[in-house]
Amino acid sequence: MIDLDPRDLQQFWPRPSAPRPIVIFGAGSIVNDAHLPAYRNGAMPVAGIYDPDIGKARALADAWGVAAYGSLEEAAAVTNAVFDLATPPGQHAKVLAALPDRAFALIQKPMGSDLAQATEILKLCRRKRIAAAINFQLRFAPMSLALKDAVRKGYLGEVVDFDAWIALDTPWTLWPFLKGLPRIEIAMHSIHYLDLVRELLGDPAGIHAKSIGHPSHDVAQTRTSAILDYGTARRCSLSINHDHRFGRKFQACEFRICGTEGAAYLKLGVNLDYPRGEPDILQIFPKGGSDWIDVPLHGSWFPDAFMSRMANLQRFAAGEDAALVSSVEDAWHTMALVEAAYQSSAAPATPLAAKPQD
Repeated sequence: MIDLDPRDLQQFWPRPSAPRPIVIFGAGSIVNDAHLPAYRNGAMPVAGIYDPDIGKARALADAWGVAAYGSLEEAAAVTNAVFDLATPPGQHAKVLAALPDRAFALIQKPMGSDLAQATEILKLCRRKRIAAAINFQLRFAPMSLALKDAVRKGYLGEVVDFDAWIALDTPWTLWPFLKGLPRIEIAMHSIHYLDLVRELLGDPAGIHAKSIGHPSHDVAQTRTSAILDYGTARRCSLSINHDHRFGRKFQACEFRICGTEGAAYLKLGVNLDYPRGEPDILQIFPKGGSDWIDVPLHGSWFPDAFMSRMANLQRFAAGEDAALVSSVEDAWHTMALVEAAYQSSAAPATPLAAKPQD
């Protein structure tokens, strides 16, 4: 029997000892709701913000007491900075090209609009020797860090099952840049889940997926079903519905993760009534245990994961962390999984057998 003390599970990334100033590209709602609060909570200084909409950048900068840059070049010229690209996927390469060689950068997911763009971003970072990570911040949520610590310590045994059940009423209008994009649900939302699955289970052999829209709106896709192929030892399935508009009672955003000797349950509260959200939940049924144990969480996915995500990049820049988590080299494989999911969704299904003739 393993005695689980939930207070011993890691929930936050170590802070950098001497954080560099952060320059943010983009002034959208995610910057105000997550990036800026997280960096303030983590005592990581923000030098300023640039956005092509100068008025929008100035308003946000004034609200947070930081500088607003008048051009991309001015923002990229800030010395000894870490660059935070909170930009739409089609703009990542333009910003990266403006950064100095050997810069340190955090890039908003996805890593481009498709795998071809992700490949170009990877090559660009290699050519300019930019140490860049993709902002797959779900890996850094307090509940995710605690879950991975529990797995490392053997509380679950070998992880063999991962179920994601999502039934939400997502306010897609908060992100106007998504309108008209051909890829939405997997590329902009479930990519987080696929990335976390990769971290826990490794790369699958393949994926079976179907992603579709809804008759009530023109967002390209808002509903996805997916099965990841891990052979005969492990099972992984995702059921995603962003159009469950029938009240909170039966809405859900949760993972059930089972091992050979224990299990875990996670509720991702931010997605329920986004962006206000609900508290995250992590419960563990440990190896040798007799009941579920609540893990008291001292933060949430939004905004605290953004603090830990940036902390890893800052510590890597300072030589305090040996590895850059979700580097562009690793994140490319998440993009390859997303690409395979879309290819699977577009492929014809196996037809049913015809009824035999008399």
